[in-house]
Amino acid sequence: MRILAAMSGGVDSAVAAARAVEAGHEVVGVHLALSRAGGTLRTGSRGCCTIEDAMDARRAADRLGIPFYVWDFSERFRDDVIDDFIAEYQAGRTPNPCMRCNEKIKFAALLERAIELGFDAVCTGHYATLLDGPDGLELHRASDAAKDQSYVLGVLTGEQLAHTYFPLGSTPSKALVRAEAAERGLTVAQKPDSHDICFIPDGDTRGWLAEKVGTATGDVVDRTGAVVGTHEGAHAFTVGQRRGLSLGVPAPDGKPRFVLEVRPVSNTVVVGPKEALATSEIAGERHSWAGRPQAEGEFACHVQIRAHAEPVPARATLLDGRITVVPETPFDGVAPGQTAVLYDGTRVIGQFTIDRTVSAVPVTA
Repeated sequence: MRILAAMSGGVDSAVAAARAVEAGHEVVGVHLALSRAGGTLRTGSRGCCTIEDAMDARRAADRLGIPFYVWDFSERFRDDVIDDFIAEYQAGRTPNPCMRCNEKIKFAALLERAIELGFDAVCTGHYATLLDGPDGLELHRASDAAKDQSYVLGVLTGEQLAHTYFPLGSTPSKALVRAEAAERGLTVAQKPDSHDICFIPDGDTRGWLAEKVGTATGDVVDRTGAVVGTHEGAHAFTVGQRRGLSLGVPAPDGKPRFVLEVRPVSNTVVVGPKEALATSEIAGERHSWAGRPQAEGEFACHVQIRAHAEPVPARATLLDGRITVVPETPFDGVAPGQTAVLYDGTRVIGQFTIDRTVSAVPVTA
């Protein structure tokens, strides 16, 4: 096949490209410039898509003997990922920018251009597996559960999966990938993995949002509506948060309070006890299927609500384009805006964006 290898400058994408070359494919490397004013250097595991990353990707491509290009996707990234991230927080939701980047950039904008240029597939260093199933291509978890990235790939459609290539999915551990990189003479063999949000490399999401959208004083209330504190912007809070609440009124039982809800219209943050984070039902409309479409009606599945969360057995119902999920045991601290990925064993069924949650703990005065 003609393969376009997305090379981030990290060890995973470098080894993935190397394996594609070794498999006999015609491979071209490409690095995505996602910022017009990208940082020059990384700080340990913080930051990505920097000038340093582009240079690392180029060195890896040179080592593999493949053509290499840098494509400017900064405008698309700003519109589809950064602006979306800001808008979601302003609406009181908790977005996942990595999923939005996979959905809109790596497997939409990049894949579209790749196909236009005559490539058969886009190769990435994601840890996930593609298998031929009875109804076509299926997306499955990676062999290495600790590195499995099928959750953040849950936004991919069957058509997109048909043009993707994940060479690392069957690798038992990340240590083997690093060892292979060293054996191949790739200088990124021991490069730290990237963490946090790539466009907020210092990790201060609250400060970054305040700079983008400003501050506005509002109330912090308990579940009965009683004011227990103030804040400088509801956008700075997310469900499950404990630190930084600055409450002036202690809880009657003296226990810590957690953010239970963010109400952007009234600029109000609702707090309560930890047990009130238990969620007995979630629902949403914006969904996609990783392969064959799911038939309407009720079906059993496992549901994962965060990249590293344990999947929970549940009953899901698809009716008139809306998905409702009732877990066997309550979820913990679910926020609107999060993505719920549905699994059948190791196979990804599909995903939806959560827009409604129901607490398992009733409100008491």
